[in-house]
Amino acid sequence: MSQGTRPAGIVSRGVAAVIDLAVVGIVLSALYVGLILTRLMFGPTTFSLPTLSAIFSSLVMFVVSILYLAGCWAVSGCTAGAVVMGLRVVSRRSERLGPVVALLRAVAYVLFPVGLLWVAVDARRRSLQDIVLGTRVVYARV
Repeated sequence: MSQGTRPAGIVSRGVAAVIDLAVVGIVLSALYVGLILTRLMFGPTTFSLPTLSAIFSSLVMFVVSILYLAGCWAVSGCTAGAVVMGLRVVSRRSERLGPVVALLRAVAYVLFPVGLLWVAVDARRRSLQDIVLGTRVVYARV
């Protein structure tokens, strides 16, 4: 198998997922700092740090994660973690994912991340999300 068709394993995909989680954390931190600065700008005399509920924070993390993953997969097939690990998400025909499939895949990964563990037992190294949506993660380094 060539580099562009060889399926990625659990370790490289897991490392990429941890990197992507860190990217989402950085985006969430930037959003919080932006909220703080906005509050400071519009009310410097009455400023206090915003308190966010766990439900609101979880919802924002859910939305940011889905938008990040779906956007990256639809545009290039690579998230930041995938670039570092030399991976690309492709369709059955080795093409870039369409926006709907990328969005469905992102929702599936955020709601059911344990589906990634199926890569360790599947002969073709597919996660449960890959099996359901007909996607593949391959090594993309040349």
